[in-house]
Amino acid sequence: MIATSAPPAIASSAAAVNDIRDIKPPVAIPNVWEWVWWALAALAIIALGIFIWRGWQKRRSRIPAEPPVPAHIRARQKLEEALVLIAQPKPFCILVSDTVRAYLEEQFDFHAPERTTEEFLRELNTTDLLSPEQRESLGKFLESCDLVKFAKYEPGEPELRDLHGSAVRLVEETEPREAETEDKNLAGGNEQPEELVNSK
Repeated sequence: MIATSAPPAIASSAAAVNDIRDIKPPVAIPNVWEWVWWALAALAIIALGIFIWRGWQKRRSRIPAEPPVPAHIRARQKLEEALVLIAQPKPFCILVSDTVRAYLEEQFDFHAPERTTEEFLRELNTTDLLSPEQRESLGKFLESCDLVKFAKYEPGEPELRDLHGSAVRLVEETEPREAETEDKNLAGGNEQPEELVNSK
């Protein structure tokens, strides 16, 4: 019996049947709208953050800033604090004289830092900031302080209290007039103006 081989067309179809592969899984097609929504969400978060930050800034700016303490009030406070050092002449005189110089410079916008007493007084004498009596009193005050600071002079407590009194008087005489009125109103309370008293 003669063996016959299968025709070529049948052989190739049989090979094709044996070579069948599995179906490929579906390919994900990118959704453009999904990216749009993510971008919009990110923009919304950024906008919300900016809105909250601006609101916080506005609230912070509405908080009233404390007004600066006037020069004469700060000078009085420092002179009051200096009394604690009255038993130590040199630190006392340094604090009192530095307070007076700083007060005059700030009150009259008179800049004379790091100057000797003579230079400070000479510069001050070229201005009309103080009356002749005040200039003379200031000169004596600063010279007395310099004796303690540099010449090792040690005055007693009564003399130091006189120096302190001179400093306080100078501040009171040179403080702004409206400040004096405010101080009297705070201290006196309900004093009526003279015209109203006379009209009654």
